[in-house]
Amino acid sequence: MSTAPTEPPSRLFTREAVAWIWHDLGTTAFNSVVITFVFSVYLVSPAFGPKDANNEALGTGLSIAALCVALLAPVLGHRADRRGRPVFWLGVNSTVVLVLILSLWFIRPEPQYLWPGIIVLAVATVFSEFAGVNYNALLKRVSTPETVGKISAFAWGSGYLGSIALLLIILFAFIQPEVGLFGVSATDGLSIRASMLLTALWYLVGMVPVLIVLGRGPWPRRTVVSPVEMITVSTAEQTLLPAADAIASHRPLGKAKESILGSYAALWRTLRSLAQESPHTLYFLVASAIFRDGLVGVFAFGGAIAAGTFGFAPDAVVIFAIAANLVAGVATFAMGVLDDKIGPKRVIIGSLICMICAGVGVFILHDGGPVVFWVLGLILCIFVGPAQSSSRTLLTRLIPHGREGEIFGLYATTGRALSFMAPAAFTWAIVLGRKITPDAPSTQYWGILGIVVVLLVGLLVLIPVKVQPHSTVDEHWQGSAH
Repeated sequence: MSTAPTEPPSRLFTREAVAWIWHDLGTTAFNSVVITFVFSVYLVSPAFGPKDANNEALGTGLSIAALCVALLAPVLGHRADRRGRPVFWLGVNSTVVLVLILSLWFIRPEPQYLWPGIIVLAVATVFSEFAGVNYNALLKRVSTPETVGKISAFAWGSGYLGSIALLLIILFAFIQPEVGLFGVSATDGLSIRASMLLTALWYLVGMVPVLIVLGRGPWPRRTVVSPVEMITVSTAEQTLLPAADAIASHRPLGKAKESILGSYAALWRTLRSLAQESPHTLYFLVASAIFRDGLVGVFAFGGAIAAGTFGFAPDAVVIFAIAANLVAGVATFAMGVLDDKIGPKRVIIGSLICMICAGVGVFILHDGGPVVFWVLGLILCIFVGPAQSSSRTLLTRLIPHGREGEIFGLYATTGRALSFMAPAAFTWAIVLGRKITPDAPSTQYWGILGIVVVLLVGLLVLIPVKVQPHSTVDEHWQGSAH
């Protein structure tokens, strides 16, 4: 009797993996278009009132959103784990974000719409972060230990490229022309408001496939592989949760109802268990929060340094931003292969070291003109994506089965809790530079040293994290390629 051939265990682009990657390609544009480059810039324009007051209001709204994420993300992730419905909650949270993006169409360029716009933006940010927790928790389901690094990297890199594509479409279809597609012009903020409708469509196209493909179930049967057959996470990687069963025993999975307060109590037990059973997992969460904030700082302040220190004109800044995202995306694709070969921790450490060296080079060669920043700035950008993607990969490898949402919720919380570091370090470094070189016409270039310090601190906290080779494969790895 003939039997159907089985799929190779290391197959990379399964239907589930492609759907998961596609989600990043479509939904990451929310951060770049709505939060960073288009709608937030529209909200702080003079049409809504005094510019400084608008910026303060926007900062207040986003700070409250960050606080909500920090307080709620781990608990909501825990509850999604407990109910075994991460795809359902990904759909719920993504749908809320989609509706809120659509509602931005109604935010007209008048002062009375400032706070409604900020509230919608803040709430959308919160639910986007919640969706991100559910989304990251699915990585183990669409990968195997041999492919997780590449799949995470392809998704992260796709997010960069998708953002570039949508920004270019919006720029040439609505913003730059006097009269764009469908007769859209800048009158009454129509170009920006129409851009939000296009962003919502883009987001919808990105979110739907993963909900359809991963929501079908049931999941493939879990496979236990003998130690002889097993390929460890990588020879450099580890099980930082050696007592996963003991940790999981603090909160048995089931369908019994649990109150919100009960979820917080369970979260506290998780933290205590991690501290006792696997303290290095907590060290990694702290280390990643620090260096991830430094990575965000590279993009957040890169444009300001390019313009203020290296003399980039506004259009040159935009061109550099597009190039930076393109380089980051392509590099993330390439480094995903290394992630699976040498392990995510080594990729992170190597990326941080290269970025620190490039940052110091920007500081030392700040008088060299635009060419210096084009070279060293793009080197910085090469390693941002790989470090972010490998951080997600490493945590995915560490999480015991059934705790993905909860631990990724903690991942989001620690990131939010320490998100003040890069902006503060950037500012303090400029102040320090002014005191050390009081006669200098500008000390803005000192700010890059602040970002370098944050990256260095994250690196130093990461290095001592102990690694242990796997002695058994994770029998609960639910990759569709098994």
